[in-house]
Amino acid sequence: MRPSSHRRKTRTPRRVTPPAPPPVPSPQRRRARTRRRYRPGTRALMEIRKYQKSTELLLRKLPFSRLVQEICCAFSRGFNYRWQSMALLALQEAAEAFLVRLFEDSYLCTIHAKRVTLYVQDIQLARRIRGIFDGLG
Repeated sequence: MRPSSHRRKTRTPRRVTPPAPPPVPSPQRRRARTRRRYRPGTRALMEIRKYQKSTELLLRKLPFSRLVQEICCAFSRGFNYRWQSMALLALQEAAEAFLVRLFEDSYLCTIHAKRVTLYVQDIQLARRIRGIFDGLG
């Protein structure tokens, strides 16, 4: 007898491939997220509303402290005084309140002159109208 030529084919096991990672967009395809562009003046109005709502200090503490030290040293003929942190904080609160009120009055002068841009002459006029005590000289 002859061996059977009809052989059974052995099945090769299916190759199991791991799932493909998600495609990584190439630098050419990937679009950078474009920042929102506002019309001129809109960003300024948003900042005004933001700062009107807030109560935090607008000037940084360390530069203000250095300015106070410098002015104090100039008026005390070189003698360096030490300041308590609460005293500097109170001084900064008062200075910022003064400046905010001065700019409010100055901008009223600007509006009265039928302008939108604040000029130095508006600040000078506001200080002059306030008088010697409220305008500090």
